[in-house]
Amino acid sequence: MSQYAHFKTYDLRYSDFDYKDELRASSLLGVVQESACLSADELGFGYEDLKPKNFGFIIVNTYCRLHRPVRLGEAVTVETWPLTPRHVFFERDYRVRVGDEEVAAAASRWCLVDLNTFALLRPEKMGEAHEKCPYRDEKAAVPQSWKVPHIKNGREMYRMTVANSHCDHYFHANNARYADFYFDCFTMDELSRKKVKAFQITYEKQAKEGSELALWREDAEDGALCEVRCGEDVLSQFRVWFEA
Repeated sequence: MSQYAHFKTYDLRYSDFDYKDELRASSLLGVVQESACLSADELGFGYEDLKPKNFGFIIVNTYCRLHRPVRLGEAVTVETWPLTPRHVFFERDYRVRVGDEEVAAAASRWCLVDLNTFALLRPEKMGEAHEKCPYRDEKAAVPQSWKVPHIKNGREMYRMTVANSHCDHYFHANNARYADFYFDCFTMDELSRKKVKAFQITYEKQAKEGSELALWREDAEDGALCEVRCGEDVLSQFRVWFEA
């Protein structure tokens, strides 16, 4: 069994931390995403490898389990590896450590798409990079389900417009920015009294520059559900679990 993994240590900035001096969820997703991109580059199917074919990877799900907060002054090391693809889904897992201590684990699912048509592509379209990829079957984090329940009795929390600063090279809001969108559905007082145990984001449709978004929230016994809506469309869903 292959034991490939990509490792990188990140010295975090003051701006990566929130008012509690704890690493923001968006900053955690940022270093996880960075590690995924660097690993893909290393394995021959990174952004620059796929760009000439006009192919690209689009993230569809992210799940993060938090053992404890990363605190101001700490550096993190991210370990990541690709799992064997299933149909059109490419899974990738992560372990996040401070020194030798695992502080978080994450899992993600991606799809390879034709950027002209947004048709989903099978792994074989990557050619030799897929054939030689040292996929692993070891999981770091396992979500209960990749599906997030829809809100039934929620309330609108706020509205926002997608700006160019939210967008990446695919011209839509970057996946890490959604963590800020969602955690802004809670007040500082609420988050000061709660400890996040895990969170999950599903990305269904793109939010492009100028999109008018409405953020919705519905509280649950063990956490909350949130959604990003644009008109009648649900673009993304979020679930957060808090410590009891």
